Amino acid sequence: MQSIENRQFTLASRPHGAPTDENFTLKTVQLPALEQGDVLLRTIYLSLDPYMRGRMSDAKSYAEPVAIGEVMVGATVCQVEQSKNDQFTQGEWVLAYTGWQEYAIVKGDGLMSLGHAPSKPSYALGIMGMPGFTAYMGLLDIGAPQEGETVVVAAATGPVGATVGQIAKLKGCKVVGVAGGSDKCQYAVDKLGFDTCIDHRADDFAEQLNKACDKGIDVYYENVGGKVFDAVLPLLNTAARIPLCGLVSQYNATELPQGPDRLGMLMGQLLTKRIKMQGFIIFDDYGHRYDEFAADMQTWLSEGKIHYREHLVDGFENTLNAFNDMISGKNFGKTVVQVNQPL
Repeated sequence: MQSIENRQFTLASRPHGAPTDENFTLKTVQLPALEQGDVLLRTIYLSLDPYMRGRMSDAKSYAEPVAIGEVMVGATVCQVEQSKNDQFTQGEWVLAYTGWQEYAIVKGDGLMSLGHAPSKPSYALGIMGMPGFTAYMGLLDIGAPQEGETVVVAAATGPVGATVGQIAKLKGCKVVGVAGGSDKCQYAVDKLGFDTCIDHRADDFAEQLNKACDKGIDVYYENVGGKVFDAVLPLLNTAARIPLCGLVSQYNATELPQGPDRLGMLMGQLLTKRIKMQGFIIFDDYGHRYDEFAADMQTWLSEGKIHYREHLVDGFENTLNAFNDMISGKNFGKTVVQVNQPL
């Protein structure tokens, strides 16, 4: 095989607050020759997701942190550029977990084939992948929405929030979204079919949420935390359910928020209103139910009942900026970096 240069982002130091260029090294390495059983993958699309911020830190969590000097982790959609593995052929598309790099040499283990001509291969990173699966299981299994109930979801136009809201509408619920900016809020109502969407940047955000949820909140899908949850908490109904999949507003925090300790109030509300609040890690807890999700989601997409939007960033060198834009809410839809052109 002709020698291939592989650019990769490796973690140089632990970020304190938002990640900066100093926390990463963009380096170029020469790929070795393939051995029997190897597959050379050409990264076409790289998924950027909030969980990655936790992997940059060394705080104890559900997954090991990325080691200093190692390639930053991430899900990818790749094409097989060369193969010495009987299970994969040149040009085949695969879902992999090869991280922030342009190429990777792997064994066949852990690769999911997407075939030779998938219509929308990057969807495997979003609506048909981890974000869509997270929305589906968190809402339906933990949130268990019933017809006529009120469901609130923040980051309403992101890949998880947008899917949560649309599924809740399919289940006959009133859906109130929360998003940053009037354009996102309008999209949530006009395109995604939410009943209303409130801009969390508004000075009277809490008052607007209270007015929109005139019958209280039965399900709050938590993926943001911060001031949004502060406004939601007093509005929760008895026996409300809170699926907890993320706290993106806090991922770059370096200290506890100012103000009074609200833990006692939270615990009191959970007790007196008999509220269920459950965190989950999608593939750890629900990996065995992926086929159930995939069947429903493929049907809904084919019938036009679920809409999906990507925020596509071109150029591997723009990965870190795109990541920080996503964490701060500057993206509009599922953030995906196009690393290489397809074969």
